[in-house]
Amino acid sequence: MRPYNEKISIYNGMASTIALNFSNNFFPIFAITILSATNYQVGLISSLPPLMALLMTIPAAILLNRAHEHKKLVAMAILLSRLMFMLIVVLVYLPSESIQAWVFLVIIALMSIPNTVATIGWQTLISGMISESRRGQFFSDRNRLLTIVGLVSTLTVGIVMRDSSDSVTAYQILFAIAFGFGLLEAFLLMKHKEDPAHIEGPLVRKKLMDWSIFQNSGYVWFLVAAVFFNFTWQMAWGIFNIYHVRIVGATIFWISMFSVGNMLMQILTFPLWKKWAERKSNIRVFVWAALGMASTPFLTVLSTNLYYLTLVQTMSGFFLSGVLLILFNLLLEKSPKATRTYCITTYNVLLAFAAFLAPQIGIWLLNSWGVELAMYFNSSLRLLSAALFFIVYVRHARGSKASL
Repeated sequence: MRPYNEKISIYNGMASTIALNFSNNFFPIFAITILSATNYQVGLISSLPPLMALLMTIPAAILLNRAHEHKKLVAMAILLSRLMFMLIVVLVYLPSESIQAWVFLVIIALMSIPNTVATIGWQTLISGMISESRRGQFFSDRNRLLTIVGLVSTLTVGIVMRDSSDSVTAYQILFAIAFGFGLLEAFLLMKHKEDPAHIEGPLVRKKLMDWSIFQNSGYVWFLVAAVFFNFTWQMAWGIFNIYHVRIVGATIFWISMFSVGNMLMQILTFPLWKKWAERKSNIRVFVWAALGMASTPFLTVLSTNLYYLTLVQTMSGFFLSGVLLILFNLLLEKSPKATRTYCITTYNVLLAFAAFLAPQIGIWLLNSWGVELAMYFNSSLRLLSAALFFIVYVRHARGSKASL
């Protein structure tokens, strides 16, 4: 029998998945086909959210550290974020396309402010609700069910909008539906049962930062490896978007098919990664997932055939499922319970900094070297990130033997 909070978290995640699949997945093609965005502006779609997250993570952590209940704060942040979808719906009525593109980017940036609070708050909230013994099973089940919902919703959009890539009205309907599911997402977040922080004696103001987390070598090594991995992963996002839309000429239908193939593979392989992680350890199995992620940029630019690219994206879903399942588990595993909020906050700050720089460097490489060399270079860096995680695994194995 699944505990109540686990069930509500899954329902909340389903609403969130649909809201994001009806919006974020199609932001780049909307910007290129409707708003005539430049390559630089397309790169900013990936870079602006982490920049705002970088600026907001510390204030978000202060709010969360001082809050006795997290769910109200997180639900309000989700609601504010999803309201921005309606601003995107009406921005097409602005008089100039160049203005529309920049206003779109401003909305994306503003949306990231409450998103940062929601992300850190949800991580903190769920880490306190799910026991360590349940995490592997819960996140495996949750990720698989959410991916099924994502697959169905994305496939529906691809079929319904297959001939509407240039239709303003189609995008407006899409983003309005996303807003509706965002309201449901906030409502379901409030349905969680959270135990308020128990305070004994006089109120003690929590520290802004606990620097002792950097004395934990296991956490520090994980942090370095995870930040570098995310940097190499996100560097190619803008390049993928431009390659698929500008060079290959993919429509909404094909963008949807790329996502559907990827998610279908994730659904099939989440249980495998869970089994391997339980048998071999999270860190060891993550090395193989990171190695697999390194192949995607290289394979992508070998052909512009849409069926081939769908196959590549489907294959990449196998390794992505491992990354999505294991990386957050590793963060919780390497973060001491007493300082977990500080560890999660630091992780998010550094990831935001890396995620801001990575797409911009990717676009610069694209403009300087061309798409093929940029993708080959990214694959090389991804291989290097897998090697770094292997070093973390070796250190982890030595530490485990030393403690016996």
